[in-house]
Parts: sequence; structure tokens; C-alpha cells
Amino acid sequence: MSTSELPLRHEFTEGDPRSPVLLMLHGTGGTPRDMAPLGYRIDSEAALLSPAGSVSENGVARWFQRYEEGVFDEQDVLRRAGELAEFVERARDHYGIADRGLVAVGFSNGANIAAALTLLRPDVLTEAVLFAAMSPIVDTPRHSLTDTRVWMSNGEHDPMAPMASVNRLVDTLRDRGAEVTTHRHPGGHDITAEALREAADWLRQRH
Repeated sequence: MSTSELPLRHEFTEGDPRSPVLLMLHGTGGTPRDMAPLGYRIDSEAALLSPAGSVSENGVARWFQRYEEGVFDEQDVLRRAGELAEFVERARDHYGIADRGLVAVGFSNGANIAAALTLLRPDVLTEAVLFAAMSPIVDTPRHSLTDTRVWMSNGEHDPMAPMASVNRLVDTLRDRGAEVTTHRHPGGHDITAEALREAADWLRQRH
């Protein structure tokens, strides 16, 4: 189901009311519908809330602007994280799911906006599964993240999310009190079957 009543175009599937809501965030050029198979592999009974990034880069959707590969417009990251936070808050009321756990699941650019939302708005998001994420912003506010859980999977040879930036994100989250679980694989900018299994196991530990 989709609706135009909320600030971002999106798809929503209700799932089992006893299961969490997965906020599915696509990578560059993706769509909300692309994310459903990934969500169901992590939790087959979860609700899926899948918005579309509102930034166009050469005709493909993204979550925020960038100057070049790996160099982000940080002011736009801040602005778009706020836009996503507003969407999440309104969507939870709109669909009557405010009492269900919310977990962001993002890949690449979607994982980066999820990381930004986690750092900037712990009032909105305290759990995230990040595939191929890197540090989205250099200077982040020092919000307490003591109630935040993050699971991250990264390729050790990923040219798009270099390990120096990955480690900076891990350190920033932990420095603010978040519980961070890291998974590494020998590949590049992709999602492995092992990562999907471990992400699903991690999610079941809480829900």
C-alpha cells in the first residue's frame, strides 16, 4: 500500500502486529519495492515501511546530495535526516504502529541516512541494521545513545565504503554509548548470505 498523505512516497505492509516495523531504506537508484525481499529475509513477519529518497542524482533516487563518490553534502545530510524523522513520526501515527518496535534496515546510501538518523534523532530511532554504511557526517551532536543498538556489515575491500570511514562511524556510535555489533566479510559493496543470517539473529535477540 502507498499513500500521498505523508511527506515521502512510500510502500507499507502491516505484517504481524507482534513483530517490529522495519524502516527499509534503499541504496542509490533503488526503490521502496526493491527493499521488500531484504526485509522479509531478516524478519518474514515484520511490518515494512519503505520510503523513497527525495533527492534525484542524474535521474536516480538518493537520500541526500553528494559532491562526489564518498564526499557528502553534510548540510543536506542534516536536512534530509530531519525530513526522514518527520516522515517516520507521521507514518507511525498514520498507520497506528507507534507502539511497535522500529528498526531501520538500510543498504549503502540508505544505510548512511539510517546512520545519520540514529546519531541525530535518538528520539525517533534507536535500532538499525546497516549494510555497507560509512560515516555520513563528521561533526555530530553528542546525544546520549545508551539505549541504541546498531548492527553493521561491511566488506573489507569495499571501495565505496572504505574501512577508515566505517571504523569512524563505529567509534562515534560507541563513544556516545551505543551498543554496536560489527560483521566483516572479505568482499566489497554487497550483502552476503551470512550477513543476512546474522542480522536476522541479531534482530531476534531483542524482538
